[in-house]
Amino acid sequence: MGIAWLDRTRRPSAGRVLAVVSVLPALVVAGWLLAALPLLLAGWYRPVPALVLGAVVIGGLCWFALRRPLKVVEGATGRQVGAVVAVAVGSGVFNAIMHSEQLIVRRDPATYAQYATWLAGHGSLPIPAQAEAFGGADPALMFESVGFYDVSGSVVPQFMPGPPLLFAVGDWLGGLLLTPAVLGALAVLTLAGVVGRLAGGRWAPVAALAFAVSLPILYTSRTTFSEIPSLILLFGGLALVHDALSRGDIQRRAGALAGLVFGLAVLVRIDGLRDVLPVLAFAGSLLAWRRLGRPKGALGPPLLLGLAVGAGLGLLAAYVLARPYLSYLSRSVNPLLLICAAVLLLTLAGTLAAPRLARIRMPRWLPDVGAVLVVLVMVGLAVRPWLQTVRRVATTPEDVRTAEFIKQTQKANGLPVDGTRLYSELSLHWVSWYVGLPVIVLATVAAAVLVRRLLRNGSPAEWLLPLAVIGWTTVTTLLRPEITPDQPWAARRLVPVVIPGLILLAVWGLEWVRYQAILRKYGSWITAAGIVLILVPPVITSIGIAFTPVERGERAAVEAMCAKIPPNASVLIVERVTGNRFTQLVRGMCGRPAAQVRAVSGDTADEADVRRMIARVRAAGHVPVVLAAEEEQVAAYGPKTQVMALVTRQDERSLVDAPNGTWSLQINVWMAVG
Repeated sequence: MGIAWLDRTRRPSAGRVLAVVSVLPALVVAGWLLAALPLLLAGWYRPVPALVLGAVVIGGLCWFALRRPLKVVEGATGRQVGAVVAVAVGSGVFNAIMHSEQLIVRRDPATYAQYATWLAGHGSLPIPAQAEAFGGADPALMFESVGFYDVSGSVVPQFMPGPPLLFAVGDWLGGLLLTPAVLGALAVLTLAGVVGRLAGGRWAPVAALAFAVSLPILYTSRTTFSEIPSLILLFGGLALVHDALSRGDIQRRAGALAGLVFGLAVLVRIDGLRDVLPVLAFAGSLLAWRRLGRPKGALGPPLLLGLAVGAGLGLLAAYVLARPYLSYLSRSVNPLLLICAAVLLLTLAGTLAAPRLARIRMPRWLPDVGAVLVVLVMVGLAVRPWLQTVRRVATTPEDVRTAEFIKQTQKANGLPVDGTRLYSELSLHWVSWYVGLPVIVLATVAAAVLVRRLLRNGSPAEWLLPLAVIGWTTVTTLLRPEITPDQPWAARRLVPVVIPGLILLAVWGLEWVRYQAILRKYGSWITAAGIVLILVPPVITSIGIAFTPVERGERAAVEAMCAKIPPNASVLIVERVTGNRFTQLVRGMCGRPAAQVRAVSGDTADEADVRRMIARVRAAGHVPVVLAAEEEQVAAYGPKTQVMALVTRQDERSLVDAPNGTWSLQINVWMAVG
């Protein structure tokens, strides 16, 4: 049996083309992760087996999903589909040209890049510390660095393995730093498909463009972040569930595939557990409807099974490959696991009690109250800065470092110095900077209208799951962003669900407003005005930094530095900042054993410890190389030379305003050969 949508006896409609191209990104990402994770766990993540197995699994998922026609995107025209594809291609090309080169480990993107580089070159974890190259383990040696933990003599990367498994493909193809731009283009297609399904084909190009020009999307499509792959899986899952529910005959296998795609979001980000909680509750509602004899309820068991398998793989990877990261996040992860357990119990209880619950008649006023509550929640988030100042007193070393960073950023911004400030109360204002107030207002109107309809109808309609995912994740994210609050850095929290979700709701809200205006015979100008209001504000915010790539020149600087390190070297990094930035880079990109020499006090190692380690390196048959940030820090250990003098631009760090520029960045590395 062939793939139905490719039937050559007739030309596929524009609506069918949009339906297909918008789920392909999620199928490709999910298929690759399904193939890559077992290979990584077995230590065989190499180009040939990964590409072969990946092609087989991706092909299988695509055949499985497309062997029967997907739900056609109603009203989509060839011109609209062409516009969506043009926006996606334009987004990919533009962000590829403006891509970042964050390889020196200062924040998460470079950690992901170094993680991916190691996987691309070695295909296994953990990373060997290579203590033997330094004469064996020693109390003065540290093999850990920012983003990489020392665990029982090996180095374990921070973060979930999903994104590095994807980025490693780009490394194999010679374009590690271009991979985010490709994923960003795929995200545009994914969102456009969901918008077309739920709001109509005419709005898919508008939503795609509003999404593509929003600064957080530009930001995370230019460097190695986890948020864009997460978005592809979450919104791809929404599209697959929508299509499965829209078929005349419920396809259980389609439900299982949708659940699997949703669950794999946990393999990409541990926060994916929170994002897919509404899917668990939705599957429970379908189970309840199944007990009541409703046909759509048949989708519940396979959806739940697929979700369990996908999330289970993510949790397995977290336990086996990222356990120190889970420990670091225990303050957030442990409550989240308890919430997941509570939702599961409530889901089971609701399913068992479905016949009794079905006999309950909701009060007539409940739909109106639900709509009002939606508005009140958004109003509360809007006025939150005048009612609350979010603070956190430092209780852990990580909190202390965050507080110090916030103090330095406050000084740079000319703000009162208070390291306990988290600025989380401004979270909805962040959203307004990046999508504009009209999108927030239209999205709020849409959510209120949809909640009212859902409560009135009381059935698992097509909007139930999208509204639950968008509403739950948006509110929880805005209440507790749990991120260092400088912009545009903190904007990444808005990428997986908040920004695309609000844009989806906003265009639906604009269609609703247009329809109401037409009924009253004064709506001919509503569409054009609404499109302008949706598109112009994000463009205004983004224009300030959209054409300024950050941290360019790092690849060339790193390659030049690596070329100057002797082939048989063991690298001792004797200054803290340089050690945090370069230990894994030297190990992974330069291919040399690397370790920091622990500083007893201050930021620079004691000279006696360094000389002792130099002697141990020589005795092990290696060339001792010492690295630090300043000339005087290496001058005592041999002939010195400057191996890096990088001058580039970095992200702005704005705390109370939208970012509108970049800051200078200078990185120096000096080397002495002992």
